[in-house]
Amino acid sequence: MKVQRKKSRAAEVYTASLNDIMFFLLLFFLIISTMVTPAAIRVMLPNASTSEQVVTKKNVNLVITPDLRYYIDDREIAKEEIEPTLAAMLAQKGENEEMNVLLQADRNLSLQDVVDIIDIGNKVKVKMILFTQKP
Repeated sequence: MKVQRKKSRAAEVYTASLNDIMFFLLLFFLIISTMVTPAAIRVMLPNASTSEQVVTKKNVNLVITPDLRYYIDDREIAKEEIEPTLAAMLAQKGENEEMNVLLQADRNLSLQDVVDIIDIGNKVKVKMILFTQKP
């Protein structure tokens, strides 16, 4: 009588899913690390005669609704007051500040209404950026 011996099996660790897990962990830590603001350490910087001035940008939101209501930084304003308000804001900015107007116009407005506002920005000599969205 022939007795069959049990075949010895070697223990195996399946590592096929470890690649996916490591990828998701890496992705998670990369996303979280960009959201965390490092603790800012305030130091007194040394002076240098050849240092360059840094230009900071000040953004002003100008919103035009479908019923032709105008808002500058969430404050309703008449169309006639846009030019003097932008000129006053431009006069208040510092010498190392650049002012941009972020124009958010409703898609149902006529092109002439938007061009009128851009023309006001050109008179005041301020850079205007028209907001759009992807379809």
